[in-house]
Amino acid sequence: MAFSIKPHIQWVGKIDWELKHFHGEELSTHRGSSYNAYLIQDEKTALIDTVWKPFAQDFVANLKKEIDLHTIDYIISLHGEVDHSGALVELLKEIPDTPIYCTANGVKSLKGQYHGDWNFQVVKTGDTLQLGKRTITFVEAPMLHWPDTMFAYLSDDHILFSSDGFGQHYASESFYNDLVDQAELYQEALKYYANILSPFHKQMQSKLKALADMNLPIEMICPAHGIIWRENPMQIVQAYEKWCHQYTENQVTIVYDSMWHGTSLMAEAVAEGLRTENQNLTIKLFQMGKADESDAITEAFRSKAILLGSPTVNRSVLPTLSCMATRLKAASLQNKIGASFGTYGWSGECVKVLNAYLEEAGIALAHEGIRANWNPDETVLQSCRDLGKIIAQKCREQ
Repeated sequence: MAFSIKPHIQWVGKIDWELKHFHGEELSTHRGSSYNAYLIQDEKTALIDTVWKPFAQDFVANLKKEIDLHTIDYIISLHGEVDHSGALVELLKEIPDTPIYCTANGVKSLKGQYHGDWNFQVVKTGDTLQLGKRTITFVEAPMLHWPDTMFAYLSDDHILFSSDGFGQHYASESFYNDLVDQAELYQEALKYYANILSPFHKQMQSKLKALADMNLPIEMICPAHGIIWRENPMQIVQAYEKWCHQYTENQVTIVYDSMWHGTSLMAEAVAEGLRTENQNLTIKLFQMGKADESDAITEAFRSKAILLGSPTVNRSVLPTLSCMATRLKAASLQNKIGASFGTYGWSGECVKVLNAYLEEAGIALAHEGIRANWNPDETVLQSCRDLGKIIAQKCREQ
């Protein structure tokens, strides 16, 4: 299936309605995704990216319906990750000598994954590729989110092909931002940023500034996943400007797990204290034995405060909290405060372990934490409510 963005530009990717997890099982994709590839036909023809390997044969077969493959003059690989490059092997069986334009790190990535002795053409920021009336200008974007990533800007049409920047895991036949549910779109764009690009906020700040300094007129942004931004496309750039600069909303996220319900009671008491002190706070609770990690990270990213709760288990905490701690640390969250709570029977290390997790994630401790020996009684639950009030007060001061 192909879709005309402009008379000379076609979307030739794949919508994946069935995708539920990405990066292995790491990232949940409740609304599916797409692998966006673009075909530009001028005096010369350029193909930007391909699709994920499971769809490689269909991709090549469908591309043949749109164009004689031998008329493709250039292949542009904005990012070598397999969801964008996975059809290259199949495609290059048909047109083996076609030059592949990518960064120096892109050569390393593609060679390392596919071991092909292909016709690589290394480009860097400011290099151009003349198609005829139109010119492609390359802009390196390392660590957004791989070292090889780059953007491509198409003159005359004023289109930015942004690779994994400004994308979403969002399957839609509507293709454009103005034709889809805006709440769904915002949620998926934010989730994508929080889970994939948040670790690289410094690089994002630098790249957004560099793009602004280039003063390129941008009338459309075509990412590698999800819908195309055509109505006020700079809205997503403006959102990224906010998200990469110590972003918070008036929200607190409580991430916990429980064996025999005691820690659950503490989590609910903390939430009660938060709500009593500040009814305008948004409060999100995730019991990680049942909740989705990617969704929890998204809400933690939005929050002013993050609280962790777990019982003590074998001098540590439940594995679900250890996994979340790893993801919190990797996310490089900014401008957050935190605290811990949990139950124990004899050794009682839960709060110590959870506080260490928070500090390792760069989250400032706002309280020493609360432990309950065995099941929490009313005195402990009141302490948890008081903890919620303290956190709410500190959030108001932020």
